[in-house]
Amino acid sequence: MNTSTRPITVPVPAMEGTRYEEDLARGLVAADEEAFAAIYRHWGSLVHTMAARSLGDAHEAEDVTQQVFVGAWRGRHGFRPERGALGAWLVGITRRKIIDALAARTRRMAVVDSATHDATPARPAEPAPDAVLDRVLLVDALHQLPRTQREVLCLAFYEDLTQVQIAERTGVPLGTVKSHTRRGLHRLRLMIDQPGTHGTAALTGS
Repeated sequence: MNTSTRPITVPVPAMEGTRYEEDLARGLVAADEEAFAAIYRHWGSLVHTMAARSLGDAHEAEDVTQQVFVGAWRGRHGFRPERGALGAWLVGITRRKIIDALAARTRRMAVVDSATHDATPARPAEPAPDAVLDRVLLVDALHQLPRTQREVLCLAFYEDLTQVQIAERTGVPLGTVKSHTRRGLHRLRLMIDQPGTHGTAALTGS
């Protein structure tokens, strides 16, 4: 019988699993790179799944996953076993990084929205904890837009491109880019302002 199978795929008795986690935690604090690699293998998929479900974007989820483990390595001396298990500590970091990613996305959307209306961008505000769910719903609404509008807004939100740069990148006329941006933002507002309305119904407007 092979007993060297990785813990992530083989059920481990509770006591033995706790010891394994404690060993990894000690290795992390001691800057043991092998222990850190094992931590990534053990919790990496959980962190990525949390990020992907909250953000709705695979690339952003990968970025957040990387940020979580970079943050864990840099902040390893702040880990206190008496305050909680290593896995719970990583989950806490993940939640904070997801909120940061959602806040950054909201700021990008505000800039694009302001530019569309020829207004001066408002000063970014710190996200309120109770607004996080609204941002998650906003991500879902974005993915329900028609493909052309979604692509234009994603280039603006995720890559911080201006409308001129989007036109150059896609080969779409600038006037069409502006039209897609305006209509896409309008439909997002409809879905956000009518939370009880299904996305497909909200998309019937122009």
